[in-house]
Amino acid sequence: MSLSNRLESARLANESHTPLALTPPPTATAAIPAAPKPESVRPLGHPGKTPQVTSPDALAGIKQRAAEQLTARLGSRITDSSLDEGDVRRMVREALGDFIDDAHVPLTPEERRRLIREIVDEVLGLGPLQRLLDDPLVTEIMVNGANKIYVERGGRLYLTGTTFTSDSHLRRVIERIVSRIGRRIDESSPLVDARLQDGSRVNAVIPPLAVDGPTLTIRKFAAVPLTVEDLIGFDSLSPAMAKVLDACVKARLNIIVSGGTGTGKTTLLNVLSSFIPDDERIVTIEDAVELQLQQDHVVRLESRPANIEGRGAVDIRDLVRNSLRMRPDRIVVGEVRGGEALDMLQAMNTGHDGSISTVHANSPRDAVARLETLVLMAGMDLPLRAIREQIASAVHLVVQLSRLKDGSRRVTHITEVLGMEGDVVTLQDAFVFDYAAGVDSHGRILGKTVTTGVRPRFVDRLADLGIALPPEIFTPQPLPLGRRA
Repeated sequence: MSLSNRLESARLANESHTPLALTPPPTATAAIPAAPKPESVRPLGHPGKTPQVTSPDALAGIKQRAAEQLTARLGSRITDSSLDEGDVRRMVREALGDFIDDAHVPLTPEERRRLIREIVDEVLGLGPLQRLLDDPLVTEIMVNGANKIYVERGGRLYLTGTTFTSDSHLRRVIERIVSRIGRRIDESSPLVDARLQDGSRVNAVIPPLAVDGPTLTIRKFAAVPLTVEDLIGFDSLSPAMAKVLDACVKARLNIIVSGGTGTGKTTLLNVLSSFIPDDERIVTIEDAVELQLQQDHVVRLESRPANIEGRGAVDIRDLVRNSLRMRPDRIVVGEVRGGEALDMLQAMNTGHDGSISTVHANSPRDAVARLETLVLMAGMDLPLRAIREQIASAVHLVVQLSRLKDGSRRVTHITEVLGMEGDVVTLQDAFVFDYAAGVDSHGRILGKTVTTGVRPRFVDRLADLGIALPPEIFTPQPLPLGRRA
């Protein structure tokens, strides 16, 4: 076998040289197939003079020597924050080119470019994950140890052929991510929430909590935030629903976005915030900054975990209370998951109308019940009726998101909170998702969100503020012939 052929075999077998070989599972619920093992190939060098070894070993040696030379030549300039990222990348590429020339590594121009790109990703990026992060079709990356990396594309999971060389390699990438935002991960603090520079959400867990090695989950955010037109194009919501939500935000109704994990709550929160007028002051509060608000007058607050001595923690509840002293027109809480729910409800009830937040729940009724539970977590000995009265007077609208079996994310309910009847918070659906249309031959759900025909009470409030909605928005649509009674 010629040298160029052996190099090509090594490149194809190596996980970081192959394109994303994504193999979809047979069904949405079937087990995801395992990645094929790379074939053994001959190392770089003269043919016939060395025994066969696995291709990762052959290429890892070149990458390791290049990284060592790079550190020796450039030193602290690689991590110098005063230098522009583009200048650092050019400097690294030039140094790598000199190393390859001096080492007389027999590579074709294409292989040379690929090798330089991979080493740059290793030194300045996230190593094997960088190509997945750069793929616009990948929405989530799940690393289950060094040898199993899954991605989500189009709402479905796929196993990639990409791997890390070892658990320590994966651990270094995790430490690089968390150190950039001043957080840490070690045996005494083995799990962490962090974010990338583009706002993508990161969660990492290491041993002893992660039994099979370090795990890493990255939920990517689009470089360009999705707009309401995008959600309509994806059938996530209808044009009529978009008009209603636009009017409700402008009328300063307090809105709770409810949904399970990965249903698109943060994306919808970004879209709702885009309806806020530009002349209002917005304060956002998050565990890890994810919101991508487009207005100019925005103050972003982020919670802080305790330091290595167990001190200095600033939680969401502290930030919610502090935001009331910052003269906000709107308070946007990324997610309520604890006692801050009480402070948020009190803010909504004390002149901070138009506030928006998200909560984990599977239905509007469950969202109300979860808010009750979260308020109890505040440690206040409040009677349940008092908590429900707070919720009924503070929250005007619950927008429910669901992730359907075909992987699509849909707004399934727009529900108005009417008030109290006895000891029960009463709700009224304005829009609901109709599943009756079934699925097509590809398993895609054909249903859509329809109006219930009930005119919400908040329409009168909109009219008082001069915000008019077409009356036909809430007119029930005629049933197809096959579904009429």
